[in-house]
Amino acid sequence: MPKYGKKAGEKVERAMKEKKQGKLRSGRSGKKVTSRKQAIAIGLSEARRSGAKVPPKKGASKKK
Repeated sequence: MPKYGKKAGEKVERAMKEKKQGKLRSGRSGKKVTSRKQAIAIGLSEARRSGAKVPPKKGASKKK
């Protein structure tokens, strides 16, 4: 069973293409994204928001 859904892969792929074109920008500051890891993180974040099958973030575990 794959961890990530097809839609998640498409979002990451789109973010990577935008990064290569120099069009991908980060959150509030709007700075240009140059890091490959950051581009992947943005793609996964968008996938989570759209409801795609993506595991929760590592630091996002709920505390009791």
